[in-house]
Amino acid sequence: MIGKIFKNGILAAAAFAALASTAQAGGYSRGEADTDILFESGDFIFRAGATYVSPRRAFKTTGGTANHDGVYSNDYWIPSVAAKIGISENFACALTYTQPFGADATYGPQARAAMVGLGKYSDKGFETNEYGATCDVKFDVGPGKIHFLGGVFLQDFTYDATNEGGLLPAGKFHLRDDGAFGYRIGAAYEITEYALRVSLMYRSEVKHEADEGYYDFTTLPIPTRSATGYGTLPQSLKLSVQTGVAPGWLVYGSVKWTDWSVLDTLNYTITGLGANKDVYNWKDGWTLQAGVAHVFNEKLTGTVNLTWDSGVSTGADIHGDTITLGAGILAKVGPGDLRFGGGITRMSSGSQSIAKGATFDATGGGGWAYGVTGSYKISF
Repeated sequence: MIGKIFKNGILAAAAFAALASTAQAGGYSRGEADTDILFESGDFIFRAGATYVSPRRAFKTTGGTANHDGVYSNDYWIPSVAAKIGISENFACALTYTQPFGADATYGPQARAAMVGLGKYSDKGFETNEYGATCDVKFDVGPGKIHFLGGVFLQDFTYDATNEGGLLPAGKFHLRDDGAFGYRIGAAYEITEYALRVSLMYRSEVKHEADEGYYDFTTLPIPTRSATGYGTLPQSLKLSVQTGVAPGWLVYGSVKWTDWSVLDTLNYTITGLGANKDVYNWKDGWTLQAGVAHVFNEKLTGTVNLTWDSGVSTGADIHGDTITLGAGILAKVGPGDLRFGGGITRMSSGSQSIAKGATFDATGGGGWAYGVTGSYKISF
């Protein structure tokens, strides 16, 4: 039977989907919590890994003239840790950690010269950490099992920027929210004999209230000012499907909707300097993926996939469509499973304008992004 080819967790296509991606999802999406570990065989499973992404975004023009600043989007790492505990034959829970959202940019002199508004920012970025617990209860239904999943997570938020001057004197800007709660719920149906699984997972939005902020003036003898801010990071819904199609072969795919339109602005107030905001005005994003995996032998499995992500920009930045080709392998190494993959992403060109909320007029000529990822799993 097809299912025997995939026994003992040799092939976990849902995990491969993330493995062979360069994390070039729309907006500021980065990692996903590894809740797929709940579907893997074993009462005690631990998996840890990381993904390295080099986005390579650059401006073609800024302020109407050719830009020679080079790449402004910084490389980054996405950690992922997951541990499954089987409590009974039909009930298990997983503890997970990842960084679901983030951004990191360093702007050159030509981009800073074109900026209007309060500051001439040399760098801006934010980071989130998600600590989650998700449980799965399953029942026999027909030839397979139905799963009901649910859990909560704590997500923090940190935002930093460096202003080199402008209407606001030069300084360091910092906002932090130690954590806000969200939840995820889902359902799945699987028939192990055919390596068939259909799952639907919802992740809630998170509203952040950053009340541990400050603006520290770096060139003037002015006391540090306190700052506060708020914004919402999006909810999402993901449908995933996988099935065996022949001995040793499996196909998989997914469709994900992310409510990026909820992030129209990041609002903040610096004491004594009034209320301000970073404008995004994004539209909702869609991510579609399709792939195929093959078991070569008992110790080696491989996969390739193609991912398309819709751009979310409406003119306040140059976040356009992306297409990613990814590949990965799973190998039995030592007492566990080693997963390694990589991908290359083509980014479309785009444009932004002050009239649509940007801090400067610019165009982006498209480009390439690269990523590699790896993880190791041990089962007890």
